[in-house]
Amino acid sequence: MPRPERAHAERIAALRQARLTAGPPHLPTEHEQAAFELGLVVALVLGAPDASRGLDLLVNARRIQPEGAEVFGALLYATGREEGAEFWWRFAAGSGSGTAAYCLHLHHLMLGETDDADYWRAWSDQLAAAERTRGPRPLRVSRPLLPDDVRRDILSRCHRGLAPQLPPALVAVIDRLPVQDGGGEPHAVPSPWELTSGATAECSWEWDDTQG
Repeated sequence: MPRPERAHAERIAALRQARLTAGPPHLPTEHEQAAFELGLVVALVLGAPDASRGLDLLVNARRIQPEGAEVFGALLYATGREEGAEFWWRFAAGSGSGTAAYCLHLHHLMLGETDDADYWRAWSDQLAAAERTRGPRPLRVSRPLLPDDVRRDILSRCHRGLAPQLPPALVAVIDRLPVQDGGGEPHAVPSPWELTSGATAECSWEWDDTQG
């Protein structure tokens, strides 16, 4: 995916300085803190009132909507497909999604890739400033993307410092999605074209004595 036009060098330099002089993170390392925050952002994206509508627009609309790519990236991240999540977040960020750009910032910070992390944070801030100028977009509430128990479980796991996790039934749905060849099997990127929000809304946890 092509990267958007590079943000101003002064903005990136200011962010680097702020990161170097920031107070200690809540968790022992910057990488762990970034992973914790990314899990929370993913949980909020998947639990947003317009998440299912965004996913349906990604799959069914003539013009791909960036918020749908943002949601699909969050689903991939919650199933451990970080390369696929990065691909779709890059697409969404390049199309104007500040949330996707912030996810990329946290993703690269988690990996210790500080140059890329600073770049995407600067791009996220730039998009956020543009959003404030235009004003908030109207919220279109639709049916939840995920069942209530799944959304509660994702948030609970994040607050306990665990990575987001989806029910096996939904993981199986994503496993069956077609992939785009990214130059080798480890980098194959799932495509969302056969996924619907109706399918995700039906995949609840089947609780048993071993489920945590």
